[in-house]
Amino acid sequence: MLPGELKPVLSALVLPPAGPLLLVLLGVLLATRRRGAGLALAIMALVLAWLLSTTGTAVLLSRWLLPDLQPLRPQQLQQVQAIVVLGGGVLPQAPEYGVAQPGPHTLSRLRYGAWLARQSGKPLAFAGGIGWAAAGTDTEAEGTVATRVLQDDYGLKLRWMDDRSRDTVENAARMGEQLRRDGIRQIALVTDATHIPRAAAAFRAVGFEVLPAPTGFVIAAERPLLQWLPSTTGVADCRALLREWLGRAVMRAG
Repeated sequence: MLPGELKPVLSALVLPPAGPLLLVLLGVLLATRRRGAGLALAIMALVLAWLLSTTGTAVLLSRWLLPDLQPLRPQQLQQVQAIVVLGGGVLPQAPEYGVAQPGPHTLSRLRYGAWLARQSGKPLAFAGGIGWAAAGTDTEAEGTVATRVLQDDYGLKLRWMDDRSRDTVENAARMGEQLRRDGIRQIALVTDATHIPRAAAAFRAVGFEVLPAPTGFVIAAERPLLQWLPSTTGVADCRALLREWLGRAVMRAG
């Protein structure tokens, strides 16, 4: 196993829902020797598990952990030379299509990148191979899937495509090599709002001027009561925000 393959495993153990549930288990085990302390830890972990599964918590975390991101205005694209879309996973088995399809995050980014390209006439680039979490599985690279979907569904062709990078740092390094060969230095970077700070830092580190083009903002789309009840959307948003916060901390430490 390559060291990079450990990253998704460790993330899954630390982040919700597994992280808080492991704390519950630890509390139960501790209660066999120190009943009061163990039960207190288990109860606090259960409350944490609940909160980190709600949209309300995700919205608060987005305000605390993310910079003041604003949607990109199409006229801002006049200052860039290319639009770079980052991959976010694929669905390796899509029986209704018969071939792999973009995962929800990749599809959202592709759609926004295609819209920006049509609004501005700027050329498109896509970076994404087979991520560490999918290493060893029988799936197509994100870049291959993105190329097919953009052509078939949007009638657009990629000017640059990287289908070998496995994470954000490699996205920047491999795509950077292609863009620099064609004299590209100013880019609009399309990825999820939660991912933008780390992704933009990675591309700036290899010499690019980056105009953030975030999509997939964390917003409250439910009634107030429902925002504080656990949901799949809530846990996914909290997980993404905390993962990116940890990723930025590791990047700064490195």
